[in-house]
Amino acid sequence: MGRGPSGLLLVDKPTGPSSASLARALGRTLGAAKVGHGGTLDPMASGLLVVCLGEATKVAGYLLDADKGYEAELTFGVETDTHDAQGRETSWRDASALGEMALRAALGQLTGAIAQVPPMHAAIKVEGRRLYELARKGQEVARAPRPVVVHALELVAFWPAAADEPPRARVRIACSKGTYVRALARDLGAALGVGAHLSMLRRTRTAGLDVADARTPEAIESAHRAGTLVLLAPARAVAHLPQLVLGAEEERRVRMGQGIALPPELAGRAEGTALTLLDERGALVALAEVRAGRAKVLRGLNADQ
Repeated sequence: MGRGPSGLLLVDKPTGPSSASLARALGRTLGAAKVGHGGTLDPMASGLLVVCLGEATKVAGYLLDADKGYEAELTFGVETDTHDAQGRETSWRDASALGEMALRAALGQLTGAIAQVPPMHAAIKVEGRRLYELARKGQEVARAPRPVVVHALELVAFWPAAADEPPRARVRIACSKGTYVRALARDLGAALGVGAHLSMLRRTRTAGLDVADARTPEAIESAHRAGTLVLLAPARAVAHLPQLVLGAEEERRVRMGQGIALPPELAGRAEGTALTLLDERGALVALAEVRAGRAKVLRGLNADQ
């Protein structure tokens, strides 16, 4: 029995299913022996989900560490316990006076390197317990602020309050790993003094991969049945990292797990800098890191990926 397909699927995830369940379903459809994905989207969120099949599961962690891009809609004057539209409403305030100028100023306060307190409904662990498990039991624990970088927080559209409708805004976000867009909504509402929650989220970019190139699950399944589905090479997921193209002898050594000397432009990088080692065709041979001026092999990929 073969190992099944290897490569990347760019999926335009709909709202509703979890990232893990959608990745597993597509993996079963394609007959993949191993399935992973490059970063969870909440069920209410849509957009780019990078599904990794076979040997490409070895690059999933690098996608988790990459910068992300989103489009989000925020609703002001209403707070929820999850900071998004799926939560229970906990606070209502009059936000009818909110204007675009004040909103732009508050967005500027949340741009750049910031310290962000994770929401209680998050998958990270505190003292061995996942926060969302504690939140479901009605427990709240102290969470230390974590450093994140919001590279851009751009106002796309603003809808002032009208009749019984609270004001809303659409923003475009570029941010580092570990950034919670729900927490940005929470903190933006606090800065404005009216409260807010995340009412829509769509991921548009991950590690240079774009949702414009993604397909719906239905389109992927249809292409698979027709025999026209083409997977992206694993190297596409790590194209944002420094690269070294290997000669034949270097490739042989790397495939045996041996480290190799780096050229000066890479040897001078900081210790632990992630690298990709490619063959002469551009296929990913191994994931490595800088160690004392050499490339230390971390994970190798099979030659028939």
